Amino acid sequence: MSSDVRFESTRRRLNGQQAETVDRLTSAAVEVLREKGPGGLAVRAVASRAGVAPATAYTYFSSKGHLIAEVFWRRLRDHVTEGAGSGTTVDRVVAVLRDVAMLVADEPELSSAVTAALLGDDPEVSHLRIRIGADIRRRLTAALGDEADDEVIGALEMVYAGALVRAGMGYGSYSDMADAIESAARLILR
Repeated sequence: MSSDVRFESTRRRLNGQQAETVDRLTSAAVEVLREKGPGGLAVRAVASRAGVAPATAYTYFSSKGHLIAEVFWRRLRDHVTEGAGSGTTVDRVVAVLRDVAMLVADEPELSSAVTAALLGDDPEVSHLRIRIGADIRRRLTAALGDEADDEVIGALEMVYAGALVRAGMGYGSYSDMADAIESAARLILR
């Protein structure tokens, strides 16, 4: 079995052709979102754009929420935070939080869809939520280094999650929330 995470799925291991189909579906989902917004997103439309049958799309994704959560997971997994390895502890933590908060900020349709998807109750989304949370925790732990403390990490995670929910609800832009996350992180890490 390949150790390439492209071949991992929340439902099963994927061979090369299956991984390619999932790649096409996730790319098509972003294209459909850009054109039609979150309200116009449907697994059938994504399948059509990807050139596969709807039944094939549902083989890999249980819902549009699952599909969008997968898009976010793949972006997060592949993203390397600049500056997370240098500077003070506070600077490293702020770099991680700001970077993750801004990951989809320049794509408002995707940002909105990701917020809704990650708050959903689909078991496949729940699985991805756990993976996403673990990845963010790993990044924070690395940024904190020797100063890593479960209570501090938990507080930073709460700030991050709360700010992104607020942005997703329209209480400010993702850029505004990244600024708020930075302020809160600096207070926590004093």
